[in-house]
Amino acid sequence: MENSFHFPVRVYYEDTDAGGVVFYANYLKFFERARTEWLRHLGVSQTALADSDRLIFIVVSTQLRYRLPARLDDLLAINSRITKMGAASVHFEQVAERDGIRLVESQIQVCCVNADTFRPASIPTPIRQLFPFVQD
Repeated sequence: MENSFHFPVRVYYEDTDAGGVVFYANYLKFFERARTEWLRHLGVSQTALADSDRLIFIVVSTQLRYRLPARLDDLLAINSRITKMGAASVHFEQVAERDGIRLVESQIQVCCVNADTFRPASIPTPIRQLFPFVQD
C-alpha cells in the first residue's frame, strides 16, 4: 500500500501565461496527471475500469492555495497523498514544489461514478486495497 506518490512535471511554454509564469488553472492539469500516473504505477488502468466495470473517477471538489509562481523550464515535483477515503470518494492533498519549496497546495476530492449515470459507485475492493485509507 502506498500513501504518497511523487511525480515530476516540466513547465513548458504552453503552460505559461503572458507574464511568463504557469497559468493558475494548469496546476489542476499537473495534479490530474499525478493522480493518473499514481494509479497507473499501482497497476490500475482507468480505461480498462471504464470499459469492464463502467466506472470512472471524476473531480467533485477542489481547493487551491497559490504561494509562489512556477516559470518556464522549471522542474516541479507534484507530491500527492490520500487524506481520507470513503466508499465512493478519495480526498487528496497535492502539492507542487520546486527544489523543495511549496508553490501550490491543494485539497481535491475525487468520486467514483457509474460512467452511464454519473451516480456515485463504490470503489472496487481491489483498488481500495491499494491505498491505506479504507474508510472516512
